[in-house]
Amino acid sequence: MLLEQYNPIWITDYKKIKEIINQNLQQISISIEHVGSTAVPNLDSKPIIDIDIIYSNQADFNVIKKELEILGYYHNGNQGILEREVFKRSNLHFNEVLDTIKHHLYVCPIGSKALERHILTRNYLQKNEWARNKYQSMKYHLANMANQDKKEYAALKEQHINSFLDQIIAEEK
Repeated sequence: MLLEQYNPIWITDYKKIKEIINQNLQQISISIEHVGSTAVPNLDSKPIIDIDIIYSNQADFNVIKKELEILGYYHNGNQGILEREVFKRSNLHFNEVLDTIKHHLYVCPIGSKALERHILTRNYLQKNEWARNKYQSMKYHLANMANQDKKEYAALKEQHINSFLDQIIAEEK
């Protein structure tokens, strides 16, 4: 199955990743946020931790990039979303935590629309059971439509769920 029942271990996994990143970026003023469905208690999800590293000084991005490369990530561009840079594991430096816990790592400047969307969506779903239940139901429906295929699911989610997320974000603002 593409989606799994909510697992509180996702919070622990996030904290493990965050600790390693914080240790390596301690010389830079950043914050790190757990976003996405795994950050919402009682919301079934793909078991992939979404993490945003947030910086306020544009000059810090190159330092963050360099330090993440030392940790074994590579910069994979913004993948079409402005002010949200994607970092992926390079398999050059094995790390017991970073290479065994599935995660998506994004780096965003403070004030980024992508960051705002992540935070507002997470916060709204955490506070509103009806929205969490509706979102979960929509995700299961789309996973079935996609025959549990990750790429097809992502495409369907992009087509069918963004308008729902836009509605709840508008309410959260």
